Amino acid sequence: MSKVALITGITGQDGSYLAELLIKKKYKVHGLIRKKIKKIKNLNYTIQKKIKLHYLNFENYKDLKKLITKINPDEVYHLAAQAYDGHSFENEFYTFNTNLNFTHQFLSVIRKINPKANFFFAGSSEMYSKNIKQKINEKTNFDPKSAYGIAKVASHYLVKNYRDNYNFKASTGILFNHESPRKDEKFVLKKIAKSVARIKFGLQKKIFLGNIKSKRDWGHAKDYVYAMWLINTQKKASDYVIGTGKLNTVENFLKKAFQYVGLNYKKYLKIDKKLFRKKDSNARVANPKKIQKNLKWKRKYNFEHLVKDMVESELNNLKFSSFNEK
Repeated sequence: MSKVALITGITGQDGSYLAELLIKKKYKVHGLIRKKIKKIKNLNYTIQKKIKLHYLNFENYKDLKKLITKINPDEVYHLAAQAYDGHSFENEFYTFNTNLNFTHQFLSVIRKINPKANFFFAGSSEMYSKNIKQKINEKTNFDPKSAYGIAKVASHYLVKNYRDNYNFKASTGILFNHESPRKDEKFVLKKIAKSVARIKFGLQKKIFLGNIKSKRDWGHAKDYVYAMWLINTQKKASDYVIGTGKLNTVENFLKKAFQYVGLNYKKYLKIDKKLFRKKDSNARVANPKKIQKNLKWKRKYNFEHLVKDMVESELNNLKFSSFNEK
């Protein structure tokens, strides 16, 4: 009999890749989203036919309870969040409501309706201080510097509380930066990939960026959703840091992206001081030894694969658009 999975944030980068992975593994997949969307760009038509989408006001506890009772999921993946950290300073009340309060309601409902279900919560590297020099593991102290990070830490402790006090199989995957062609355009690597393709096609002359020396521990989203599945299918729940353990600069991605299309980035780059983040964090790098050792997690995509995947996707999008215009 097929397992039943419920994913919040199913239309986003991680949720869509996770849905595809679970369908390949013969799951029945349900997705929970806030409102009806005319076009779900991250889920192709074939995948949409194989999943069931549910539209729900996340603040409505009664409707959430009814839905969970109906679906009765074996595995829950809670990925929905106000995900852009730069915005959390501007609207902290919305951030807390979306990233903390719904997590609490969700945990409460799942535990009461189906206490045997496995629950995965998506944490973030923003839960840690920007001044940590050593690699971050599961024992590193939290010290968030934004409403987003604070909400993630609080949610993590809720997950841990439910695991410790109710014997509920709830885990947190602390995700470091991960990208893909499906990343939102507000994020810098997506902006670069799209600009490179447009410049190659003669549709754009320059790319305007902020601090290109900024460093991140960047991986590919496909590797990270596989890690989520590994974590949420264990007999014993636990928390895991998920990252590459390596740092790369924005400039390195920029250079490799332009090289992929045979161009030199220095001819097209314009530094714009207005694009520097006011509270940009220093480099944080993961120590993923626990998940590598305990769950045998191995990445399939390195940094060069990520660059190629993102740039090729944007090139293909433009080719498809130009073909349709003819």
